[in-house]
Amino acid sequence: MENDVILQVRNLKKYFKTPRGNLHAVDDINFSINRGETLGVVGESGCGKSTLGRTVIHLHERTSGEIYFNGKDISDVTKQQLKVLREDMQMIFQDPFSSLNPRMSVSQLIAEPLLIYKKCGSKGELATRVAQLMDTVGLASRLASFYPHELDGGRRQRIGVARALALNPQFIVCDEPVSALDVSIQAQIINLMQDLQEEMGLTYMFITHDMSVVRHVSNNILVMYLGSMVEFADSEEMFHQRLHPYTKALLAAVPIPVIGAKKERKLIKGEITSPINPGNECRFAKRCPYAKERCHQEIPQLVEAVPGHFVACHYVQEINQL
Repeated sequence: MENDVILQVRNLKKYFKTPRGNLHAVDDINFSINRGETLGVVGESGCGKSTLGRTVIHLHERTSGEIYFNGKDISDVTKQQLKVLREDMQMIFQDPFSSLNPRMSVSQLIAEPLLIYKKCGSKGELATRVAQLMDTVGLASRLASFYPHELDGGRRQRIGVARALALNPQFIVCDEPVSALDVSIQAQIINLMQDLQEEMGLTYMFITHDMSVVRHVSNNILVMYLGSMVEFADSEEMFHQRLHPYTKALLAAVPIPVIGAKKERKLIKGEITSPINPGNECRFAKRCPYAKERCHQEIPQLVEAVPGHFVACHYVQEINQL
């Protein structure tokens, strides 16, 4: 597979206005994704992962920065251009219940994007395409007339996957697609998505707070903290050698599935910096055990600490003795 860049994001920012000032949900994010690969975006709840994904596909309009898709600048698009773009960029939402219209049956939900984009010339062709999509995502044909409340979480999420695939997109933002599901169902959905990626050459931006999941699905991993990007590396490198204090704590929290196994925990103490007008300091400084005066006076830039491994930390060399 040719690893050409399908999506590139430069200095992307998304601020929300509040009575107290601007909330920096996404602040100066840079990354690119190769065609057919998966970028894992991780971080604790509220760090801006979902906002980043929604901003990339224009569910939120950016404050500033640039977005390129297939080499074309899509930072500013008209309503008509966005409709065309939606065929190639789709999203799987976190909650498989609230993201589906409860008044529509399974077949109606899957048929909706096909009807909007007039992809089928007749009712028979539409029914055939819906049946194909249901089969692709593992939904039994007998469920076609069921409604979302009659199904379990796994089947609901399969509907979401089918809707995302209906227009044959190139790129899909997966916003914590398995976090609301039981562990056994999580594995089924993840395996389904990986099989579809291999068969259809799909590119994913996989948003999650589960480090064990992101290790399984991702080619590269981007770690976010309070809207900022603190570390970026390929998956194997990230789990072999994490360099940022926040990433170290995240990975230390992953449980070991072995009875009696002991693991050193890296507790994060201190007060969380407000994302509203955060000031000219490292976002993690108030909770970082290695923070010094410079951390409270200057925002660290993302630098290549080792080949292909980028970290935003003033003292990464000292902390890790690279």
